[in-house]
Amino acid sequence: MAQLGELGIEADLILFHADDRWGFSEMGKVADDRYLRYITARLSAFRHVWWSLANEYDLMWEKETEDWERFAGIVTGNDPHDHLISIHNCNPFYDYSRPWITHCSIQRQDVYRTAEYTDEWRAKWNKPVDIDECAYEGNIETGWGNISGEEMTRRFWEGAVRGGYVGHGETYLHPQDILWWAKGDELLGTSPARIAFLRRILEEGPEGGIHPFKKSPMDWDVPIGGVPGEYVLYYFGINRPSFRVFHMEPGTRYTVDVIDTWNMTIKRREGTYEGSFRVELAGREYMAVRLMKA
Repeated sequence: MAQLGELGIEADLILFHADDRWGFSEMGKVADDRYLRYITARLSAFRHVWWSLANEYDLMWEKETEDWERFAGIVTGNDPHDHLISIHNCNPFYDYSRPWITHCSIQRQDVYRTAEYTDEWRAKWNKPVDIDECAYEGNIETGWGNISGEEMTRRFWEGAVRGGYVGHGETYLHPQDILWWAKGDELLGTSPARIAFLRRILEEGPEGGIHPFKKSPMDWDVPIGGVPGEYVLYYFGINRPSFRVFHMEPGTRYTVDVIDTWNMTIKRREGTYEGSFRVELAGREYMAVRLMKA
């Protein structure tokens, strides 16, 4: 924990785990409660800790909803610093409207679509949406661990423009059986550099972050986020337009940046633009356009 803090990494600490080899998932009530009181007293002083009550809570057959609610009360009651807290699903979502939950900790429920639901989940629960398992870049046998770097990067952008947060993981086969997802070591995939590029884009964006727009009928086909009248980010994903006509409110002029999210380039168009205007694009996948008040 101390080393993670020194590296500036937030530690989302899993308290109970369905894939448990140590017996924590099958302790009785007395041991459960004592364990939680101990671990919150021991670790809540760390600035960078988050509490995850469980990884895949619905696969822990010994526990019922009443147990998770009791656990939440113990953790929050013994944490004087009110750290972030949530619970992670495999299949059905937990009830993220519960008052003790600070954010939604989500594993995908659809083979293809996950980040595309971010704005719907924000509206439903009125809480930050953390998609910490959207699948993993890799090449192992199972579908949750063999998406491409392009697809991982696309899911990050889809989630970000819709006002959410997507988590990365990697599961490439390794001759020494070093699966990064379980053992760390060096990342082999192509998405981390692109995710770092996205982070730069977000850090250069509005101080309050990206929020999804209520879209006009003419923008039905693309996710849009930002701050109205100040900063607008369009992400075209798998679509490949060779140009786009933008329809902005008259009276505000914008600079226009064409962003290639895969090749990690930003090209500013000359001049400033107002009202309805056309922007030439590359006809490639994974493009974005950023409009900023001039």
